[in-house]
Amino acid sequence: MDIEKLKYPIGKYDGARPKNAAERALLIEQLRKLPGELRAAIAGLSEAQLDTPYREGGWTVRQLVHHIADSHMNALVRTKFALTEGTHAIKAYNQTDWVNTPDATLAPEVSLKFLEALHEKLTHILSNLSDTQYASELTHPERPGQELDLNWLLGLYSWHGRHHTAHITRLRERMGW
Repeated sequence: MDIEKLKYPIGKYDGARPKNAAERALLIEQLRKLPGELRAAIAGLSEAQLDTPYREGGWTVRQLVHHIADSHMNALVRTKFALTEGTHAIKAYNQTDWVNTPDATLAPEVSLKFLEALHEKLTHILSNLSDTQYASELTHPERPGQELDLNWLLGLYSWHGRHHTAHITRLRERMGW
């Protein structure tokens, strides 16, 4: 199978941003649904299946669940900083190092519960912002010179959750789980 299809089962994030309130509402709804969709994606998996990489050299299903929670925790923090600090400089982090910290061995349920509460907060905030607030600027050290704002962040994290959930669902399809 094509490695790019395994890495990016729904395609790479193209930087698209919602252009209006209706498009924002659609992306916020995708974020709102993510914890349940992720829970359904791992339902019934054995410990061995949870510790199976979604592709050769890729993270395990367990690591993916914890990674989504960690990443979306950063989304909440980045959103709040953007709203309260003017142009916010995002702190980058080594995602591979994060998926190898001791909490990555916990049951996925820990991160699922965390993600449910986190997304309740995040989607509430995002549902109650004005156009001006969505224009709050961010800078990212890995994207120098790019103009980023909360519309970009919403697009990115909506894609991110669907991207990693698809890693799991496609693995299940390939393995017949």
